[in-house]
Amino acid sequence: MQYTRFIKMARSLRVRVASLVVFGSVVACSSADTNELNGGPGGDGAGDPSNGEAAANGDVGDEGDGPLVGTDDTPGATVPGDDAGFTADETAETTADLNLRSGPATTFSILAVIPQGAVVTILNPTPTNGFLNVSWNGINGWCSAKYLSSATAPSTGATPGDAVDVNGPSSPANALARAKLAVGFSYYWGGGAWLEAGVSKSTAGACSGSCPKCTHSGKYGADCSGLVAKAWQFGPAALATNGHPYSTGDFVKDSAGKWSTVSRGALKAGDALVYNSGSAGHIVLWEKGDGWGASTVYECRGCSYGCVYNTRTFGTSFHGIRKAGF
Repeated sequence: MQYTRFIKMARSLRVRVASLVVFGSVVACSSADTNELNGGPGGDGAGDPSNGEAAANGDVGDEGDGPLVGTDDTPGATVPGDDAGFTADETAETTADLNLRSGPATTFSILAVIPQGAVVTILNPTPTNGFLNVSWNGINGWCSAKYLSSATAPSTGATPGDAVDVNGPSSPANALARAKLAVGFSYYWGGGAWLEAGVSKSTAGACSGSCPKCTHSGKYGADCSGLVAKAWQFGPAALATNGHPYSTGDFVKDSAGKWSTVSRGALKAGDALVYNSGSAGHIVLWEKGDGWGASTVYECRGCSYGCVYNTRTFGTSFHGIRKAGF
């Protein structure tokens, strides 16, 4: 009798263990599927964002997707910056998150909030009520001159006088030149396409919400890994052809013959800084600066920012990578 009871108990225990194993495999499968959807290893990029289909790969920028709040741009506010005279068609850099308004006063509506470090084009160098008429991301408007400083045109890594063919062979200078053309386009989760002619109001696109549950309108734009992959000529080489072959889940690990880890202290123009933790990750194309301090980079930073050229610092979770042959 005791022996029979023991056999029954053993069988019952074996069934429970088997159930746990099956349950564990289901969890592992779900986890893998979620990782793939969020752009982790195994994501195959299924879906064509240019046709409005959902993309399998995508990365959420490390700054989050909360709306930007413009600084106090009321006349007479004490602010840092350089409101010296500009010339028409000159570029200027924002020294704070800055309201782009529909007219030259704080009573006019806010068209957009320009992120700190973004580059705008001066349309009219004569201030009105302390506001300058500028263009940013294809949008014309007015912003406080006190938050604008003279901007130096970003380097493409080429020597002076050299023309960089963005459709030419992959190189550090080529990668930077390609990324430069993405500036001003919208953040497009799972996307990677922009125009060789640059951005305009009709082509910039728009992103809203919090990614990955964000929505995008328009045909062009990119997320962070879409930008770097396109700049490095992985996937479709044509800038206007949407492609998103890799995510930060891929870039964070060395890939033989494609990219490998480099010290942040030894970064060169055309390298990248990347991190990935679970379903969150971010990657930027590095141009110059201090790898452990202020770095000037190209990045598609999130819905609120879009694709930008800016200088900022990055946490210790980031590490450097270099494309093979660079």
